[in-house]
Formats: sequence, C-alpha cells, structure tokens
Amino acid sequence: MNALTDFPLPLDEKLYDDRLRLRPQAKDVHRKKYRTVWISDVHLGTRGCNAEMLIDFLDHVDSDTMYLVGDIIDGWRLKKKFYWPAAHNDIVWRILKRAKRGTRIVYVPGNHDEMFRQFTGLNFGGVEIKRAAFHDTADGRRLLILHGDEFDTIMLAHRWLAFVGDTAYALMMRLNHITNLVRRRMGLSYWSLSKAAKHKVKNAVEFISRFEELVARAAHQRGVDGVVAGHIHTAEYRMIDGVEYYNDGDWVEGCTALVEHFDGRMEILHWADEIARRDADEAALAEPMLEAAE
Repeated sequence: MNALTDFPLPLDEKLYDDRLRLRPQAKDVHRKKYRTVWISDVHLGTRGCNAEMLIDFLDHVDSDTMYLVGDIIDGWRLKKKFYWPAAHNDIVWRILKRAKRGTRIVYVPGNHDEMFRQFTGLNFGGVEIKRAAFHDTADGRRLLILHGDEFDTIMLAHRWLAFVGDTAYALMMRLNHITNLVRRRMGLSYWSLSKAAKHKVKNAVEFISRFEELVARAAHQRGVDGVVAGHIHTAEYRMIDGVEYYNDGDWVEGCTALVEHFDGRMEILHWADEIARRDADEAALAEPMLEAAE
C-alpha cells in the first residue's frame, strides 16, 4: 500500500458520472455553501465508516476550499483485512470531482493514512498533499491545520499500544453499527455509542483535554491565532490561553464537520442533527399538501 494506485478506485470516469446521475441528488434549496470545510477521520476501508452519512453531507454542502485533516483512508485496517465497498469509492470520487470543478482540496495525512505522507508537496488530481497547512480566514485570522497524532503520547511512546487500542476501537465501532441498525428499524435517529462512552470515562476526558492543550500550545509557539486538528474523534471549539482550538471530529462516531462562513464565522456541523432538521422541514412542507389532497 505504498502508492495511490493500490486502492481500488474506478478508472472509467464516465462510468462513475453515469452512476452519480442515477443517485438521487440534493435539491438546490437544501444545498449550503461555505467558504471552507474541514473533515477528518473518515476511516475509509473500515466497516465503522459512516459512508452514507458522509455522502449525504457531500451532496448537500459546497465550499471554495476543503481540508482533509487526516485518517481519510485507514491503512492500518486495510493491511489486516481488505474492505472497500462501492460507497467508499463514491466518497473518493465526489472529492476528486470537487477538485476538478475548482474547489481547492488540501490533504493533511494522519497516522492511519501515514503512507500518503511520502507524497508531501505533490498534487494528485487537484488534491494538494501537505504535512501541515495554514489557512487565513475571511476576517483575517491565521489557523494552523494538522492531524494531531504527533501530540498523542500513546502514539509517540507506545506505538504497539496504539495498535492494540485500534483493535479494541474496531470492536466498539462494530457495536456502534449494530446499535444504530436497531435504532433505524425502530425509527430512531443516529446515536453514537462510543461517543457516549467517552463522556462517561474520566481517563478519556482527561486525555482529550490534555491533547487539546498540547495542540493549542504548539499553535501559540508558531504565532498563529488558532489551530484545527482531528485525530481524537471529538468535535470541539475552545479558547485555550488565547489560542482558538478547533477539532472537526470524525465520520465514524460523531459525523461532524467544521465550516467557515463567508464572514469568517466558524461552526461545527453535527450532520445527524442537520438531517433530522431537514427531514422535519420537509415533513412540515408536505403536511399542507397532504391535507389539501384529503
């Protein structure tokens, strides 16, 4: 898995475009446009990846710039067991299609997709690969963009433990998947089992807080106004010692993205909530028509 061509991406672009046309597309009224979008920790190549929800996000959100903040493809899991359904191809091609249409795509690989770090400084299909990046917001703030695994003490000191933890995490993701299959059949909305567990476990809360502080300190040393990271699967905004800390979350547990509005305002989107809001709006619009039909 040392080259981009090792992944089973479709070669016939026309064939892919035909497939896309067959899928229901978002109505213009529901599409949102932002100046910048950040997503990370998609973990393509794993069963835990919430591919359908991310496809829904990509079909409803446009931006001038998109940052992929690491762990987009899970090389660790693919080395253990190959898993790559069609929906994962759909995500890759949606991103490449954005680049082709003029969206600036910047990819900052993480620890799970570290095999792409060897291509730092190169451009593949309009996707810029960088070890870290800087972003200037519309209102003049400068943000450092990095995945954040370099501040994970477990990764630095005990790499073997990180792999053990990855196996346990995969089991948690499987339980999360089963839980949400049951909830869907019961007509309930998406809910993250592992996210709820994190908030209950004191050590996990302490680790997240320590990670955020280390990342913010590194940003302060570089003289920037803020930092955007991924890695810990916890969407967050905090002001830490005068530095704006943002984490865009993930597309395994929380299904979140960080966005910048055209005035520079930042917002974390929880996509399950966005879908629920959209469905409620559509139901409210449909109700008068159903009453009139009766």
